[in-house]
Amino acid sequence: QVQLVESGGGLVQAGGSLRLSCAASGRTLSSNAMGWFRRAPGKEREFVAAITWSGRNSNYADSVKGRFTISRDNAKNTVYLQMNSLKPEDTAVYYCAGARGPNLSVTYYGYDSWGQGTQVTVSS
Repeated sequence: QVQLVESGGGLVQAGGSLRLSCAASGRTLSSNAMGWFRRAPGKEREFVAAITWSGRNSNYADSVKGRFTISRDNAKNTVYLQMNSLKPEDTAVYYCAGARGPNLSVTYYGYDSWGQGTQVTVSS
């Protein structure tokens, strides 16, 4: 059983930056891909970014491409999401997820471990 705990959310003005962290405990996820999803009020959970176990490959939703960067530190069992040039439409609860295997997945079916989420609010 793995536990994922997100941190780093908060309130920021449009154009600002935040860095989310996701710490895994219980078992290592160094051989699993990791991802970030988000759920805005009244909307479905959507894919944001994912990274392979090695960190060499990543994938992003079109809406965040060029603004967000996913990275990982396997020695610390931690995944990060650097969010720059934030927009009000980025407001959502952000969830960290551990994939079922080493490959990237853009759907939540590909993940079997989830954190509780951290709120990100971007004011205009």
